[in-house]
Amino acid sequence: MTAVLSTHGLLARYGDFQALYGIDIELHQGEAVALIGANGAGKSTLLRSIMGLLPVGREMVRLHGDPVGGTATDRMVQKGVAIVPEGRRLFTGMSVEDNLRVAIDQAARMGAKGGWTLPRLHQLFPILKEKARTQVQSLSGGQQQMVAIGRALLCQPRVLLCDEISLGLAPKVIREIYAALPEIRATGTAMIVVEQDVGLARSASDRLYCMLEGRVTLTGRSAEITREQIGKAYFGAGHGVV
Repeated sequence: MTAVLSTHGLLARYGDFQALYGIDIELHQGEAVALIGANGAGKSTLLRSIMGLLPVGREMVRLHGDPVGGTATDRMVQKGVAIVPEGRRLFTGMSVEDNLRVAIDQAARMGAKGGWTLPRLHQLFPILKEKARTQVQSLSGGQQQMVAIGRALLCQPRVLLCDEISLGLAPKVIREIYAALPEIRATGTAMIVVEQDVGLARSASDRLYCMLEGRVTLTGRSAEITREQIGKAYFGAGHGVV
């Protein structure tokens, strides 16, 4: 079966610094894949490379088998790939609803069709309806993250890339956000979730890839990989359990 999204020997650089070395990953329809690894492992760089934010070879990224490496970000969104970026990057001076309508308008211009509407999003995250007229800068970090996820969903993606969506949030809020992921997957949307919390990553994914210094050091089914294996792949040979 052809992967929804895949990378093939993906290389990425920041100027003279090489950040990724020959990354091969696959994502299938409705699947959730976790990317784990310490800070600087290359997880966010991989998502940025997929989204066209870094220059990569055309054959290095494939969408439904078609080469799309280096495609501009707006074109990737048009092709059905959306990202929830690290740091959220919302229009903080605008209201919650206005932020979400930016995505609705973008999807309409692109002719994107799908099942995500404001009412459905309000069912997923009821607080977004309650706070619809509130400026984003007045929201808590968790509420802002819900806006960021909602904005991505309203672009009607078939692939959703989530970059550190639990970063800096309280445990209760993290549980609430991660509890929404199965409902998103139930629509057939495939997901890549970048996460440093190994336990959270395993519980939320079918498979995982562990990265270290720009390379994939471990891959397999999340429920089958041992903590000892993850520890060695996460920190390098000779390190223990995470």
